[in-house]
Amino acid sequence: MKGAEWYQADDVAEEYDAKRFSGGGRLIDEREKAAVLRALAPLEDKRILEIACGTGRFTATLAQEGADIVGIDISEAMLRQGRDRAYELGVDGHLEYMRGDAARLPFPDDYFDAVFAMRFFHLADTPASFLGEMARVAESQVFFDTFNRYSMRSLYNALLPMGSRLYSEREVYRLLDGAGLQLEGSEHDFVLPYGFYRKIPNEIAKPFRTVDAAIGQTPLGRPLASVSYWDARIA
Repeated sequence: MKGAEWYQADDVAEEYDAKRFSGGGRLIDEREKAAVLRALAPLEDKRILEIACGTGRFTATLAQEGADIVGIDISEAMLRQGRDRAYELGVDGHLEYMRGDAARLPFPDDYFDAVFAMRFFHLADTPASFLGEMARVAESQVFFDTFNRYSMRSLYNALLPMGSRLYSEREVYRLLDGAGLQLEGSEHDFVLPYGFYRKIPNEIAKPFRTVDAAIGQTPLGRPLASVSYWDARIA
């Protein structure tokens, strides 16, 4: 996985949320959580696995909604942040965090109702093997996001120290087919890349986001979108 050593550092974990989801980044956080909640609903008593759960943004939110959730990550530093978050929100008794490798998930086949991963596939060196493992332990649903090759993300990507893996729709369809998954639905968003929003205050970001979302409702929205959310079912 790209940047594995960087990702596991204590200082990166401590600053991760503040750097990405403060200021205009709050709009990204809200949109991502809305995508996950909508895709995985209804959540009450549903058994869910999050791959690369990081600091627990999604695990804690889903636990609050009644899901029975497990979060797995390679970074113990990130998991400590997640456990602290769960304790502060009072949901620490409703979820479990595990350190592990997403390429070799320590669960039997069909163990979870749904498996999802956010902010993961842009770092994946072998996306087919990761998606195959997600499909293996999911009984019915797999949900994930990708950054898109033919979008403004490709320009922003050149400025990143590690870069990101970018995907075309054709590549995603091949990955789904190889993992035995059928696409149930997809959403495509953010003409302006994430990096833009994170650099400006929330009050300034909101008008840009309004315009961005409006473009997304036009025929230009899908081809220009920098992020896609993929909702798939076991074939």
